[in-house]
Amino acid sequence: MSNDDITDALEITAKLMELHNENPFKTRAYTNAAFKLSKMRFDFQGKTPEEIAAIEGIGKGISSKIVELISTGTTEELSKLRENTPDGVIEILGVKGLGPKKVRQLWKELEVESIGELLYACNENRLITLKGFGEKTQTQVKQNIEFKLANKNKFHYASIEKPVNTIIELILEQQNDLQIAAVGQLARKCEIIDKIEILIDGEITSNLSELEKAIPLKITYTNCEPGEFFYKYVELTSTPEHLERINFSSLDSTEFFDDEEVYTALNLQYIEPELREGLNEVKLAEQQAIPKLIEVEDLKGILHNHSTYSDGVHTLKEMADYCKGLGYHYFGICDHSKTAVYAGGLPIEKVIEQQKEIDKLNAGYTDFKILKGIESDILNDGSLDYPEEILKTFDFVVASVHSNLKMTEEKATERLIEAIENPYTSILGHPTGRLLLARKGYPINHKKVIDACAVNKVSIELNAHPYRLDIDWRWIPYCLEKGVMISINPDAHHKEGLKDMYYGVCAARKGMLSAEHCLNALSLEELLLKFKK
Repeated sequence: MSNDDITDALEITAKLMELHNENPFKTRAYTNAAFKLSKMRFDFQGKTPEEIAAIEGIGKGISSKIVELISTGTTEELSKLRENTPDGVIEILGVKGLGPKKVRQLWKELEVESIGELLYACNENRLITLKGFGEKTQTQVKQNIEFKLANKNKFHYASIEKPVNTIIELILEQQNDLQIAAVGQLARKCEIIDKIEILIDGEITSNLSELEKAIPLKITYTNCEPGEFFYKYVELTSTPEHLERINFSSLDSTEFFDDEEVYTALNLQYIEPELREGLNEVKLAEQQAIPKLIEVEDLKGILHNHSTYSDGVHTLKEMADYCKGLGYHYFGICDHSKTAVYAGGLPIEKVIEQQKEIDKLNAGYTDFKILKGIESDILNDGSLDYPEEILKTFDFVVASVHSNLKMTEEKATERLIEAIENPYTSILGHPTGRLLLARKGYPINHKKVIDACAVNKVSIELNAHPYRLDIDWRWIPYCLEKGVMISINPDAHHKEGLKDMYYGVCAARKGMLSAEHCLNALSLEELLLKFKK
């Protein structure tokens, strides 16, 4: 089982225990362990019980449950809880905004035992009669159910890419004379995947049944003749709109030796798979005007990261050393600011303590530097949550919204622009606060926000966490038009999270970002100069 699988199992165990009014201390142990693992990408493959027990926040009791999960796929405790709970009630526990206590109320008092029944109850105004609910809660529950149903059978790119690549690698190991590639949404590196397609120029003889069980979507295999592979590859990686714009039907399926030859035959600049969406990529290709897209190797440093000073899993030194080990030249620490109490935000004395540690650590590095940053909360009125005498001690400031997310477009836009106009704001963090498949972003007027960043020389974050990817890549071209630089940041809360830069680059490429317009593709000297400006 993966880290995510184990996290989910611990989390549902905790929820079911609370639903059934079981021991609150035991329930809390499961909740805390699930929260801790959710911040990590721990690889449980081949780990001993002792190694698992040594994970901070896990301990012997929970580690024994994890070992049981790894060996059997469940635990005796979870199985019993599931037996005593209708499947539909378990599904209701996944509705955002409904904790186990409220779900118990719905189950026991309204006899609601499925998502469909709950939606019907909302439409009948039956939740209003329950203690602790009311009309506002009922409306929110209804909206969250509709959002959940609309996103059913959709998955994050990051959760699908690796298992599909594992299948492709196995086929090639056993049948190395074949050509095979993921096509469709995976080839375009779409942030959300609801369809898996693989192209292959022959018959598959490998046994894939066990590997396919790990993938939540059915895989569609398309076979073609060997000479047709790259013709079919372009056809199947592209949206219908892209194919129409490139006049694909004018080609015959003459043998091509790579997909670049297909575009050459159409008198077009090569269009990378990520760009084959049917937007403006063809018009640019006709003018040979598609820029060289950014690559992970172009990045010189990683900004916006967290440590144990706030809600991170690893220490400042552990995070910085890991970053250096990945080959980067600088590391920006941006622990949460004092308003984010829920995330261990830093009071002023902790800011000073951390900055002293940074100075000590930097004294021991060569060709590497930790930059003093903070993720400063944008308050309701758009101000940042430290006084000027503290803000000016940082090398840079990432300004982000974390609270009061239910805003009108006008209010959200005004709030962000006020923060952007603060002279200490360097980067606008995750501009809409969205969580893909879990939470819509608050509505903003993107053009006004980007225009404000242009005027105030503020960069915009492309948060590289695969559940965020915010700013949406579709707005990158407008950022580039206005001269606003993009900062690809992982928002890493643990060492492995630094590798999420890959997903940020995938999204950035879809927006045609080049290295020259990426903030953290600058050298350390160039970056510090830009921050000062």
